[in-house]
Amino acid sequence: MSSPLATILLSDAQQMIDRSIAAARALNVVCSVAVVDSSGHLLSFVRQEGAMAGSVELAIDKAFTAHIFNNRTDALNALAQPGAELYGIQHSHGGRVVVFGGDIPIRFEGRTIGAIGVSGGTVAEDIAIAEAGSAASS
Repeated sequence: MSSPLATILLSDAQQMIDRSIAAARALNVVCSVAVVDSSGHLLSFVRQEGAMAGSVELAIDKAFTAHIFNNRTDALNALAQPGAELYGIQHSHGGRVVVFGGDIPIRFEGRTIGAIGVSGGTVAEDIAIAEAGSAASS
């Protein structure tokens, strides 16, 4: 008998977003934050007032990328450079794959059960905001 697949609940996602927004405010960054569940589909999303329109899809796609590759996009970046073994990967999955930082896969018992993606600041700011949000899942 198989056990049910663990996933992020809506209440978890909202807590992750709340922590991310608090971190964004502390950094004086306006951004979009997306959380996907164990299926890789969007579970919760927020776009702060004033966040760039382009940050919407980037936040969602960063979370999607972290989920499907079970890895942070900043880690995929080095592998996606010309001559590296995953060069061109950003063109897969209908162009949804993002290879710069701002997301964290969420794991439970060694399995990825979702992910958080952030877009709107610098790469370093997006990473810090996603890390703050992912801490809510611990």
